[in-house]
Amino acid sequence: MNKRVVVALGGNAILQPKQAGTAEVQFKNVINTCIQLADLIKVGYQLVITHGNGPQVGNILLQNEEAKDKIPPMPLDVCGSQTQGFIGYMIQQSMQNLLPQRHVGTILTQVLVDSGDSAFQNPTKPIGPFYTQQQAKELIAQKGYTMVEDSGRGWRRVVPSPNPISIVEKDLIQALLDKDAIVIAAGGGGIPVVKDSQGQLSGIEAVIDKDLAGARLAGDVGADILLILTDVEAVATNWGKPDQKFLHHLSLEEAKEYAAQGQFKAGSMGPKVEAALRFVEQGGEKAIIVSLNKAAAALQGTAGTIILK
Repeated sequence: MNKRVVVALGGNAILQPKQAGTAEVQFKNVINTCIQLADLIKVGYQLVITHGNGPQVGNILLQNEEAKDKIPPMPLDVCGSQTQGFIGYMIQQSMQNLLPQRHVGTILTQVLVDSGDSAFQNPTKPIGPFYTQQQAKELIAQKGYTMVEDSGRGWRRVVPSPNPISIVEKDLIQALLDKDAIVIAAGGGGIPVVKDSQGQLSGIEAVIDKDLAGARLAGDVGADILLILTDVEAVATNWGKPDQKFLHHLSLEEAKEYAAQGQFKAGSMGPKVEAALRFVEQGGEKAIIVSLNKAAAALQGTAGTIILK
């Protein structure tokens, strides 16, 4: 058995900007993505696959809103579990068709967070549809939502984005990996859950950053490599400026220095770099950030940004 790799798929692997979010369109994107993942498996890598769910959970929340007078809306943790199911199904079936001799399984994954996390006092993650100011006031009064004005486009709900502590199903995932299965887990950052004094789990209204959850998953299952696939070829300094420079090999210290300078924006590359740093700091061999179509080259050391201890 070769290197164990947690592959964190960006949103473009499932649904690209301006595409219609039909099942057919998403399946086509997933199949194209899985062709590349299957190639990694064929050369000996053992994969754990995780993925985003932003557009998909947003659509489910919009469906909830449109149908609320006929069907009771589901809470955010249940909506997240729905996306884990249908995106996992798409990836699972695609991998089974490409590698029929291999076992593939999707694990509905809960991720433990601390109910005392400071994120719960400062919700920042926007979710769901846009509302008028009057609708926002009603939601605050009726449901206690935290609502913010979003760049002149209307009002949106924001929820906490707490730090992932551990993967609840890590032992199950490990057992499947020991049988050399291909595992899909922690989709959309996982379902955030808290534990009470009796050890009982319950879902909570929050969204865990998918890259940070991917780093936690990689650490919990003893992965050698965290491979974060996105829509740019590598991490860069001075992004979008005339002196933009791609960074291909970084030490932990160099990456931390660039992060301290504010080079990596919170809404884009920042969480990816933070996830990479966490994984390498907790004992991972290396973390790689690269575009989807250069994953194989990145594992060979000839593409993307590679962060080493």
